Amino acid sequence: MPPTLEIQQFPLWDKLKDKRVPLSFDLEITARCNNDCRHCYINLPANDANARAQELTVAEISNIADQAVKLGALWCLITGGEPLLRPDFADIYLALKRQGLLVSVFTNATMIRDEHRALWKKYPPRDIEATVYGVTRATYERVTRKPGSFDAFRRGLDALFDSGVRVRLKAMALQSNLDEFDAIAEFCRARTKDFYRFDPQLHGRFDGDAARNAEIRAERLTPEQIVALERADEKRFTALCDGEAKLINEEFNHIGCDHLFHCGAGNGSFNVSYDGKFRLCSSLWAEGTTYDLRAGTLREAWYDFVPRVRDLRSRKREFLETCRKCELVNLCLWCPAHAHLESGALDGVTPYFCAVAHARAAAVQGRG
Repeated sequence: MPPTLEIQQFPLWDKLKDKRVPLSFDLEITARCNNDCRHCYINLPANDANARAQELTVAEISNIADQAVKLGALWCLITGGEPLLRPDFADIYLALKRQGLLVSVFTNATMIRDEHRALWKKYPPRDIEATVYGVTRATYERVTRKPGSFDAFRRGLDALFDSGVRVRLKAMALQSNLDEFDAIAEFCRARTKDFYRFDPQLHGRFDGDAARNAEIRAERLTPEQIVALERADEKRFTALCDGEAKLINEEFNHIGCDHLFHCGAGNGSFNVSYDGKFRLCSSLWAEGTTYDLRAGTLREAWYDFVPRVRDLRSRKREFLETCRKCELVNLCLWCPAHAHLESGALDGVTPYFCAVAHARAAAVQGRG
């Protein structure tokens, strides 16, 4: 644990813990992927034998789901990596459905087969969400770095829509696809009129791989590019402006408070990694903030471990005098998890995220 952090008792958690219910959880059933996207924070090679050997079994997943439902969980997201790489995906999916959970799936759609369509038609998911990296072969495969992935994506996406399941589309805004982003948005909105979102900010790798982190930084849009992209999306920018009073608010200045966590991590949801590690959110990988479900219970993780993590505090003056007092926190990607991925410390500073927040604030305040 970094020397600037310590755990203190927070009595309020003792009063609330019996009322805290995990309504949903994310289940990363693999970190492996058949693509090799430049920006990805988690992907390992599809044939990574070590990663495959560490993956939770169907029985382990079913047991975790059973524990989650008994604690109050209603919804589960299956994600990865690419979850359809698991040959036992159908068994995992059905094990979750048998628990009565609403199940969503994140997929790159390149590996969808007839058996998946049949499975989802008979046992419909809550929704299936796919990412659109480009609408031309050149752009899509510049991101995925896998020849043939664009054609596989289009076939898979068509199969999803033909199956009648609810499909949601999203996009990552990258240097590699920025020139095509208007076309990507048009492509997505034409197919999912009720839902489309894009994310213009990238955070670091869970494994700290220096070479991969350099690739991620190279794909990041500049603060000016992010603001321009958000300004061009009338619905998104209007919502940002309408929420100005909430997004830019001096009440976010947690002056005198040294707690690291002021987000919702571990309040109503949790994440389980492919190797059985419980986390308060999918981005939280720091030492001392994960709990091994193979060696303990979900109840212990939720009611005993989560409060200890959320009680982490900082003694770092640089952090307490800057990020902890910032009124733009809702315009920034800063949080303890992202700070750790960015700087190696839960109370580390994140200059890139800070620059984006200030650029957004200037755009919102100067919109007239």
